[in-house]
Amino acid sequence: MAVSRSKTLAFAAIAIAALLHSSVAQTTHTVGGNTGWTIPQGGDSVYSNWASGNSFSVGDILVFNFAAGAHDVTQVNKADYDSCSASNPMMTSTNTPARITLNTSGEHYFICGVPGHCSAGQKVTVNVLASTTGSSSPSPAPMVMPPSPSPAPRRALTPASAPSPAPTTVSAPTPSTSPVAGDVPLSAPSPSARTPMTYTVGDSFGWNIPTSGASQFQNWAAGKDFMVGDILVFNYTAGAHNVAEVTSDAFTACTTANPISLDSNPPSRITLTSAGEHFYLCAIPGHCSAGQQLSINVSGAGSTSPSPSGSTTPSSPSPTAGSPSPGSGDMAPPSPNSAASLAGVSAAALLSVFVALLF
Repeated sequence: MAVSRSKTLAFAAIAIAALLHSSVAQTTHTVGGNTGWTIPQGGDSVYSNWASGNSFSVGDILVFNFAAGAHDVTQVNKADYDSCSASNPMMTSTNTPARITLNTSGEHYFICGVPGHCSAGQKVTVNVLASTTGSSSPSPAPMVMPPSPSPAPRRALTPASAPSPAPTTVSAPTPSTSPVAGDVPLSAPSPSARTPMTYTVGDSFGWNIPTSGASQFQNWAAGKDFMVGDILVFNYTAGAHNVAEVTSDAFTACTTANPISLDSNPPSRITLTSAGEHFYLCAIPGHCSAGQQLSINVSGAGSTSPSPSGSTTPSSPSPTAGSPSPGSGDMAPPSPNSAASLAGVSAAALLSVFVALLF
């Protein structure tokens, strides 16, 4: 009987040690925090400061949140990282959010492969340390050592303690499913938002030195409603022109000393990722002053969605119930990761069984 009891204790201790070892959860890092993966306002120091405040280990996951079509995630070597070159990428992801698992230790380099974005600061380096999950396994080992001369009749307590963790394990998934069920009706009104549109700058005339001065491009933009998510297409001859996005002051002065972005590969496709005034010009000397410049006013992506709500029904309760839905859907926080909590509950369950065996 004593031998059988010792074997049971040893098996329980080994099971607990294995579970505790596997319960060391991978850490998920959202690159840039609330800023996300975009052209930073403060240059590349925004992402270097973020990386210096985090500790990365093998098995961790990087999450890049960005607007689809506006950015990408390209992993490169150090030389290409320093020169902002995406010509020989190790991998590229255009799906958002991009989730990248850090499988090896050492320096990892990521940039945005969209022309001009890396040079504007959209780049990050992370230093990945070797995984140290094995250090947690010795902790359960001392639990095997203490001899317990507990009387054999106490073994009858084992079945009684086993059911106690079962309700805890079953109830754990419940919180994770309820927010999902609540999110479904909140996102229902989303089809009312206008789909992104693609505008060819200058239409058939293209992006060239205008024959009637700067008013030619401004007249083209005057009759259009630009919104976040829309795409501008600049058609021009390679080597003859380019497209530079600049500040308001640089636009007025026709200078490209510090462009926000610069693209010389036609046709240049620029996704409007933020609301407000946007300024573009050709950086070839003399072209901007000859009228090859364009300024547009971009509205928020959701500005068109309220209009259909007024025409759906004359009754007042209907728009009241519908109006909070888009906002609630947009602001819903990501569902919490329950994997680590479930692992902890399972470890606690085995630990309670082990303690019951001891006494």
